Amino acid sequence: MKTVLIALAAAGLVMCANAADSPGQTAPPGPPPNPVRVDADGTVHVPPISIPVSEYLSPEGKAYMAEHLKDMQNPKMVAPGSGVPPFLAGYLKRQQTLYPVDQQDTNIAGVHAFVYTPKTGIAAQNAKRVLINLHGGGFMGCWPACGQLESIPISSLAKIKVISLDYREGPKYQFPAASEDVAAVYKELLKTYRPEQVGIYGCSAGGMLTGMSMAWFQKQGLPKPGAIGILCAGLTMSNGFGGDANYISVPAGEARMPFVLPPHAAADQKRPRGGLPYFANADLNDPLVSPAASPAVLAKFPPTLFVTATRGMELSAAVYSHSRLVKAGVDAELHVWEGLFHGFFYNPDVPESRDCYDVIVKFFDRHLAR
Repeated sequence: MKTVLIALAAAGLVMCANAADSPGQTAPPGPPPNPVRVDADGTVHVPPISIPVSEYLSPEGKAYMAEHLKDMQNPKMVAPGSGVPPFLAGYLKRQQTLYPVDQQDTNIAGVHAFVYTPKTGIAAQNAKRVLINLHGGGFMGCWPACGQLESIPISSLAKIKVISLDYREGPKYQFPAASEDVAAVYKELLKTYRPEQVGIYGCSAGGMLTGMSMAWFQKQGLPKPGAIGILCAGLTMSNGFGGDANYISVPAGEARMPFVLPPHAAADQKRPRGGLPYFANADLNDPLVSPAASPAVLAKFPPTLFVTATRGMELSAAVYSHSRLVKAGVDAELHVWEGLFHGFFYNPDVPESRDCYDVIVKFFDRHLAR
């Protein structure tokens, strides 16, 4: 919002300067009119503005941003399809070409999963390491596409085994079904791996579930893994993803207005937030749902990576959650990509995505035991 105010002020100064330079005209006295209005409670009303694509993006990133915004306004492109929304299909095909992996369909501890291994082989230092991927999709879809998009490049580039879980989702299942599935698989893997050799990560709903799983592991008396990645998400359950991002990042990154609560629902702690039926019967202040609600739970987290973007709907949740972990004494990293949106790294042809893969790979390499 500060950026908007600065831009408006700068525009006003330019208008004054032009008026002063025009023959026969004089600059109006005093500052230009300010169209921004502020309520007593601090609510800011901003008039319609135009937001160009960020000049800091690569040429490929600029084209990608424009394409994404158009896709988000096309109902055919965002249709669920057969687990692969059309706007993701091209990215998946490119990933499969650029990052060759073998995909094995299996069940682990009763949970359906895909196991990815690089066709070039697992690196020697990763022979006793494994990553668990928890796919995005709002706890009610995007399997297998999101799991594939989040697993294929990481498995190939890191030369490591990645297990993507087809965990139980809404509306058929509700909390804590997914947390139970993650714990069941984790316990099975602990028969082969030490806890510090296991990493867990996911994007969007999968990122949220990664945090929830850490709280669930504590409840079940399970040891914490070596490291986790909370991508495109935070450790809170709020209206949408919460914070300023609901009103600034969502319109600029998803070409739609934010989800707004009806006034009477503000104090209701047991309704589905953001239309997520998976949480219909959950207490949204429960640390098993919102780990950021408990400093004691956060203090027991392993090293944590946050990945977000300035137009990501999860930006505020990620920034807030990172600050809470740091306050709790946890080794936490926050990486924010300028000008991009929720889950931007699904497209492998954009330099910013490749930079993101590099951050993820190096993070787990630093923190997982060899």
